[in-house]
Parts: sequence; structure tokens; C-alpha cells
Amino acid sequence: MEASEKPQMHLDNGNGAHGDEPSVRAIGDRLVIERLEVNDSEAARVVQEQAKEGRPPAQTVTRAIEIGARVLESEGTAANVDYVKVQLERNMGAIADRLGTVLDEGNTQLAESIATTFGADRSDSVQQQIREMLLKAGEHQRTEMARLFSAEDGANPLADFKGAVVRALQSANESQQVERNEDRLRIEALTEELTKLRERMGASEELEAEQARGTAKGLDFEARVDAALERIAATRGDASSHTGGEGAEGGGKKGDTLIELAAADGPAAGRVVFEAKDKKLSKNDAWRELNEAMAARAASFGVLVVAGEERVPSGRETLTEYEGNKLIVAVDRDEPNGLALEVAYRLAAARVAVARDREMTVDAPAVRDAAEEAVSCLKQAQAVRAALTGIKTSSDKARATLDEMVEAVRARLERVESLVEVADDDPEAD
Repeated sequence: MEASEKPQMHLDNGNGAHGDEPSVRAIGDRLVIERLEVNDSEAARVVQEQAKEGRPPAQTVTRAIEIGARVLESEGTAANVDYVKVQLERNMGAIADRLGTVLDEGNTQLAESIATTFGADRSDSVQQQIREMLLKAGEHQRTEMARLFSAEDGANPLADFKGAVVRALQSANESQQVERNEDRLRIEALTEELTKLRERMGASEELEAEQARGTAKGLDFEARVDAALERIAATRGDASSHTGGEGAEGGGKKGDTLIELAAADGPAAGRVVFEAKDKKLSKNDAWRELNEAMAARAASFGVLVVAGEERVPSGRETLTEYEGNKLIVAVDRDEPNGLALEVAYRLAAARVAVARDREMTVDAPAVRDAAEEAVSCLKQAQAVRAALTGIKTSSDKARATLDEMVEAVRARLERVESLVEVADDDPEAD
């Protein structure tokens, strides 16, 4: 209906009404093209590229005809160049959005396509001017984009991104610095610990070498204690046996030295077992060692001999009787053959003698008092001996006092033994 109402003009040579011939009709301000084939490779390439970028082919062909019609109409007229420039600049935004990062290449290709389509061999043609305009516009856009992205203020669209990158790098640098400081502290601590470990290993090696030398001479701590006990037993008519490496009749190898009282001249009047330890035991472990040693060696009294005061079990004291059959004594590790071991020996022997016959008439308070006095004097003697280590003056007087105390200890121990012997010889006991 619309075609019949407006005047129509057939622009082709044929009637355009029937058949497969192409038909071009001008209807008012519109142009109707039917079955028209344009044999131009550049035009076909432009339409295909625009279609890939999302522009419908019909729209591309329409714009090409519009631009071409205006170029044809204004060719040879220099004044119409400004009109083409205005039309081109009005569509630059849409062209820039479509081409994106390939702006220069797209502008160049578009200019070349237009120049080829409308006579690129003419250096003074409108097409050549359009090409130059597009190249200048592309150069201007590159310059503006470079200036925009190099700006330091908020106009730069990458300002926030650049700031975030700088802050992230600064934070990473600070974190690395903190980690380096922590690593340095850890390395220093490890170095210090390694130094201490080397010192301990060196001391341990020296100690092991010294122990090896002592063992080669039969003078390790257990052997030294056994030798001291054997000396004491020989002066008292007792028998001493080193049983640390021997199995007992009841099984096990507990008990390092067994003392059989009065066994040098006849049957044993009692047994005391000594357990030598060069390490610190807990109270429970110490009692277990002594109980197992007494059971294995059929002894009625057990003495734990430790190498130094620092190895006495926690909560326990030296030369104090526990549970009626246990005693702990601390001796010098390298020279156990001292008064402390002799006091422990003689107290244990007296305790076994008292317990051997409960019907003996014994002055128990006198025995207890004499034993306590002996222990007290011994502790005073040990304190004086320890003080003498660092004292260089007045040593003669201190040593005289020490000798007097030692003699007092021996005198009181002899009184203990005399009380036991008197009770043993008392005819009323029979």
C-alpha cells in the first residue's frame, strides 16, 4: 500500500517487476534494492568484518551507500570535505568503541577500504583526505591515551590500580623485612644453641674419655665405691663382695656391693647391700632400686650411694633412716673413700645388729642420740670441708677443727657399737 501511495522511480534499465533481474527503486526519501549483487572484494570484506564485530550486514551496507552517495555528490567540491569530516567525527565514537585496542589498524584498514572503493590512485581525492584525517585522529588518540594513563592524579583510570600495586609492594616489602628479622633471630638462637650443644658435647666427650680411662683402671664410680666399702669392711672383720655384674639366687642383678657383717671370722651376722648411682633418681625409683637389691641379695638393710649432694632424690636427706631399712649417702664422685661413706656403713651395720635380736637389752635412746650426734658432726664437717675449698687463709685452724670433728664422729660411732656389744653380752638377755 505504501509503495502505491508514494511516487516510485525505477532506476535500472529493466522494468524490475518480474524475473530475476535486479531492481533499484527510489520511493520518496527511501531507496529499495532487490536482487542486486555488488562484485567488490573490499566491500565484501568490510561487511564481513563489521558483522564479526556485531553490526548487522544490512546496516553496514546502508551506511556505506550513505557515505558513498555523499562522496559521489560532493566529489570535486572542496567545500563538502568539511561535511564529510563532520559526519565522520560524529561516528568516531561508535567506530572507536567497535575497534578497541586495534584502533589504529582499524582506522587504517577502513581508510584503505574507502580509498580503494572510491579510487585510491588519486592523491588529491576526497578518499585520500579522509585517510589522512583518520591517521591524524588515531595519532591524536594515542597521544591523549598516553597522557591520560601517565597522569598521576585522579584523571588516570589506572590511578587506583597503581596505588593498590604500590601499597601491595610496600606491604610485601615490610612483611619480607619482618620475616628476615625473625629468621635472623631464629638463626642467632639456633647458633647459640648449637654453640652450647658443642660445648656440652665437648664436655661429654671429655667426661667419656675420663670415664674410659677410669674404667680401664677399674675406677668408675661403682668400682670406686666398692673399693672403699671393701677397705672399710676389712678393718671391721666383715666380708665385702662386688655383686653388680652377678646374678642373684633369687634372680636379677640388683645390688652392687654386698656386705656380710662379721663374716670374715665366722657365719654372717647380717647383710647390708649398697647400690651406687652416678645419676639422680626419683624417690620412688630409689626405693624400688633398694627394695629389689635387698630382695635379690637377701639383705635386711639397703644403702643408696649417690655421686654428690645434687643427686640425692628430691625430698630426701642424706644419712637419714627411712622405713627402718633404708639410708641415702652422698659422696664425692671421684673420691668416695671418705667419712660420709664410713658413717653410712657403720650406721647400717649398727641398725642390722640392733634388729638381729629384738630381745637384746639395748639403750635405744642412747643409740639414737649417739647416731644423731654423729650425723650432725658429719654434716658440720662436710660444711667446713666445702668452705675450705675457697678459703686460703686460716686453713690450719679450720683443718684442726675438722680433724676434731672427725674424731668426735668416730668416738660416737664407737660408743654406738659398744652399746650394742654390751647389750649383746648382757647375761640377762639369755
